[in-house]
Amino acid sequence: MTKILITGSSGFIGKVLTEKLIANNYSVHASSRNNHQHLTKGVLKFNIGEIDDKTNWEKALAGVNCIIHCAAKTHEIQKLKKDLLNDFRKVNTKGTINLAEQASIHGVKRLIFLSSIKVNGERTSNSSSFKYDDIPNPEDAYGISKWEAEQGLWQVSQRTGLEVVIIRAPLVLGYGAKGNLGRLMKLINSGIPLPLSLIKNQRSFIGIDNLIDVLFCCINHPNAKKKTFLVSDGEDISTFDLINQIANAMGKSSRLFPIPISVLNYVSYILRRKNEMEKLIGSLKVDNSYTKEILNWKPSLSVAESIRRMVQDK
Repeated sequence: MTKILITGSSGFIGKVLTEKLIANNYSVHASSRNNHQHLTKGVLKFNIGEIDDKTNWEKALAGVNCIIHCAAKTHEIQKLKKDLLNDFRKVNTKGTINLAEQASIHGVKRLIFLSSIKVNGERTSNSSSFKYDDIPNPEDAYGISKWEAEQGLWQVSQRTGLEVVIIRAPLVLGYGAKGNLGRLMKLINSGIPLPLSLIKNQRSFIGIDNLIDVLFCCINHPNAKKKTFLVSDGEDISTFDLINQIANAMGKSSRLFPIPISVLNYVSYILRRKNEMEKLIGSLKVDNSYTKEILNWKPSLSVAESIRRMVQDK
């Protein structure tokens, strides 16, 4: 039986992934900095504390064949840029490489790393998409730390034979989503009018069920090793459409009204919210054709269904 270690098992993705692995009769080790009261009985639980280059994974790795590394530092804090990057590197880069080094020592066969589309960059045009073999162009501290982690993993793989699989995902749709998506949902639910009806961008998403499907596929698939996969639901929608679909799933009116994008950009600059505004008005498209071809995989749920489940599932 394949025994799998899930890191970040109390997080948004890790929690759902762990439960579905158990439901499919996998033997699971679950690691987290927090308690595991939410997890199904029968999961072996490990509180590993902070993740960095000194974390001891020995007990959690005992007998493990495969690791799905979901744990990461994702939230930015108000620090100088240099300090911010160091904070992300501590967890996302050094912590990941340390895990891989210890995994190779303990006989783990495969490590699946949940990276980010931010490794490719922050934006595309409406007519172009990020591809699996694009030259990486991370811009923020999070994306840089993930890209450096990927490079470190390939070095460990080459030296030790550990099978590495990289998954770069865009924004994940699912119940309990936090960050900018969670804030947007709260605004829509509040009924506050939003000045976003003129936005005609194109963005890719992936529903958490589709993401977990592809992670399942990568556990044993012989063609997955030593590959980087970009994943998405395969449909690109505008922020205007996203808001309308979320509101519809909530049974509410979207209450959108027009303001020129140039004005939105100017206001966001004044309020120092340029990055947040870029995510609302900019395009970010993902080409998942290589993933579908190599893994013989396709998304099972549409964006609309992923949005419905995000809003209505409990």
